[in-house]
This record gives sequence, structure tokens and C-alpha cells, in this order.
Amino acid sequence: MSGPATQPYDPAMHLRRQFDTAWKLAGLHLSGLTTDECLWRPANKGLHVQQDADGHWRADWPEHEGYDLGPPSIAWLSWHIIFWWSTVLDQSFAAAQLTRDEVLWPGTAESVRARLNDLHDQWCGQLAHMTAGALASSELTRWPFKDRPFGDVVAWVNLELTKNAAEIGYARFLYAVRGTGHAC
Repeated sequence: MSGPATQPYDPAMHLRRQFDTAWKLAGLHLSGLTTDECLWRPANKGLHVQQDADGHWRADWPEHEGYDLGPPSIAWLSWHIIFWWSTVLDQSFAAAQLTRDEVLWPGTAESVRARLNDLHDQWCGQLAHMTAGALASSELTRWPFKDRPFGDVVAWVNLELTKNAAEIGYARFLYAVRGTGHAC
């Protein structure tokens, strides 16, 4: 009597499943998100976006990552996802010329969702063709790591998306109860 047939271990499949879970979390917190929520600042101090004279929304860039920066706005958090995801795609699969200053916040919650959906589709298109060999190779690994397996980049994207989605969710909770007088 033999046991159930086992499939060979496929790291690409496991990383895609992990990504799908992270994307569902992001979708939960992006669903119904408003521009007012995005532009609300949870404290007097914290990373945010600023509209320049040309009407472009540019993100603050921290000199350090200390807690004394204050909490970021949802606009900044969503810009941050757009920044690192665009950079990974550009560095791994395109000309590797995108600069931080070229990555703008889209200006509305609806535009944020559209941009993130576009990045999701681009990323899924690339992952659909990933083999275990491609994940083990460092050929595509240029940012945020060098000389590491590309699977480390894919795992980092999953982790970063999960972290940023959770931060957006937490900020939405704070926005929902702002001014209610409920304090610790």
C-alpha cells in the first residue's frame, strides 16, 4: 500500500501563494480607501507627500528610519509601495534606470488602486514564468539586494507588501476613530 502521491517541491509556487496572501491583505485595506484618508496625517510629524508647483505629488524621503520621524500618512505608505515595486520591476526586468524622484504619488485613492493593480499585474506576469532555477539564480537580482538568489527578492516583495498593507490598515483604523476622544 502506498501513500498519497507527493508533488516535487516548487519554491516558485510557494512564493506565489505567499504573494497571493499578501495581495489579499493589501486589497482588504485598499478597498474603499478614500483620498481624504490618504492625505490625513496621523500626527503633526511624519512622512507624507507634498504637491509641487507642477501639481505632482512627491514623497518625503527620510534621512533615517527612527521612530522619532513620526507615523507616515497613507499617501506616503502607498507611494512607498509604488516606489519599491516599480524599482524592483525596473531593476530586474527593464532598463534599471528608474530613480526615486521619478516615482510620484498618483494623487487620489482611486489612482493608487489603479497603479498598484498595474504593478500587481506586471509582477504576476513575471512570476508566472519563474522556475526554481530562475529563483536560485542571482542574474535578475539587482535591487534591493545584489549577489543573492532572485527568490530572496520575491520573498522580500511578499514581506514588504504585507508590512505596508498592515501599516495602511492600522492608519485606517486611526482615521476611523480620529476625534472620538477615546484615548488610552
